[in-house]
Amino acid sequence: MMHRSVLVLLSSFSLLQTVAAQAQEGPRQLNTLPTPTTRPATPDTTRRAAPPTAPRQLASPPVVPDSVRQQQQQRAALPPGNTTRFAVGLKDGKVYQAYDVLVKQPLIGRSFLLLDGQQRLELDQVRYYEDETGFYVRTTLPGRSSRETTLRRDRVGRLSLYSITSTQYAGNGFGSPYGYGRYGGFGGFGSPYGYGGPVYRTTKTEYFSKDNGPIEDLSLRNLMLATADNQTCTNLLLQARQYQRYTTLSYIAGGGLMVAGLISTLNSDKGNGSVISPLVYGGIPFLIVPLVLGGKSQNNMRQAISIYNRGL
Repeated sequence: MMHRSVLVLLSSFSLLQTVAAQAQEGPRQLNTLPTPTTRPATPDTTRRAAPPTAPRQLASPPVVPDSVRQQQQQRAALPPGNTTRFAVGLKDGKVYQAYDVLVKQPLIGRSFLLLDGQQRLELDQVRYYEDETGFYVRTTLPGRSSRETTLRRDRVGRLSLYSITSTQYAGNGFGSPYGYGRYGGFGGFGSPYGYGGPVYRTTKTEYFSKDNGPIEDLSLRNLMLATADNQTCTNLLLQARQYQRYTTLSYIAGGGLMVAGLISTLNSDKGNGSVISPLVYGGIPFLIVPLVLGGKSQNNMRQAISIYNRGL
């Protein structure tokens, strides 16, 4: 009996120690649930991994073609539009500015300039003037009378080019409808065969001046004297003079063969019919050569003027 009581006391003592140890760990809060333990998620090996997505980029602006870009730059580089004012210079040094310059050529009386429809200036008082068609100067022609003529300025530089265009009546007879000036002149209109109506020939005669000096004929000799200080121009003009010599010889040879052929044709035997002499056909190529060489000579003169103005 006594042994059983001792066992009961030991059991009670061990139970009290256990309760006291739990009380020291901290009182349990009311209305709280025990926190469940989380397990690490296992990877799903049955699904294929998605590829990594690149960061989204903004759309690039459209590419402008070079031609469009150049046109835009040219438009942007244009100056603002202003009303054009033309200059009219007099011989006494006065200069007028006008928005409208007209050349009046009445049937009776002298020609004059009309500025802005109000002010009238006689051409004898004018040294130069501008209008919508270009720049003009009043000067006397070389080797001519003291009467002044209006020349149009075609090029500006150390060698400035001037020209005058005239229309002349060429009659109604047979002839070529084309005319040539001393340098680069051409023209002629009317009947294309030179008959059947009045024929007019338009001739453009050109002049030049060096360093705004006196006006001179645009001939090969004068141009060689003006550009003697430039060896490149001298070589071009020497070649042009050689072309002119070949042209002259071709005209002489072609004309001689044509005349000889016509004489031979007229003196041939009439009984065998009219047979054209082969000399006539032989002279045709010699008459074509000057057309080619004349263009080369003019090109050399133009090139020499351009080189001299650029200072090469």
